[in-house]
Amino acid sequence: MKQEIAQQDLTANPAPLGLMGFGMTTVLLNLHNTGLFTLGTMILAMGVFYGGIAQVIAGIMEWKKGNTFATTAFISYGFFWLTLVGLIVMPKHGLGTAPENSAMVAFLIMWGIFTGVLFIGTLKLSRALQFVFGSLTILFFLLAIGDYMQSDTIKHIAGYEGIVCGLSAIYTGLAQVINEVYEKDLLPL
Repeated sequence: MKQEIAQQDLTANPAPLGLMGFGMTTVLLNLHNTGLFTLGTMILAMGVFYGGIAQVIAGIMEWKKGNTFATTAFISYGFFWLTLVGLIVMPKHGLGTAPENSAMVAFLIMWGIFTGVLFIGTLKLSRALQFVFGSLTILFFLLAIGDYMQSDTIKHIAGYEGIVCGLSAIYTGLAQVINEVYEKDLLPL
């Protein structure tokens, strides 16, 4: 009978990378949603490279660690960003038509439902992650309501709420880095 030897996981924690990719991209998009600046290549590039590709990489790294929750979250939100950029850019290059308002409402509602279910999963995790996923659930539904009602006011409110959500993800990611570097809980999670 072959005996199994437990191996120690010496790989880095990929969660801060995923949280930072999500958080920074979310803050920048929602600064746009508040009306601070127009939607341009800075946000689109962040959506592809940091919000998109970096989160997918973090999700694959979490898969290697056996973390189903983080794998599902990071890869899903990474592809959310890539899809969102595609929805914006593809029609401008003649690759299909821009989604109708009702289609965007459905898109945002589906992401809100998905995020709400992940929020339930965070109830067994840290308070910081509970806040990130709870505020993200609210954000998706605010954006859907704003699109459904075609209300700039609701979209602006969603923008401010999205900034808070993104900043909470940034805090959570950086707190994990600092706590790991100092080998103690300096920043509460």
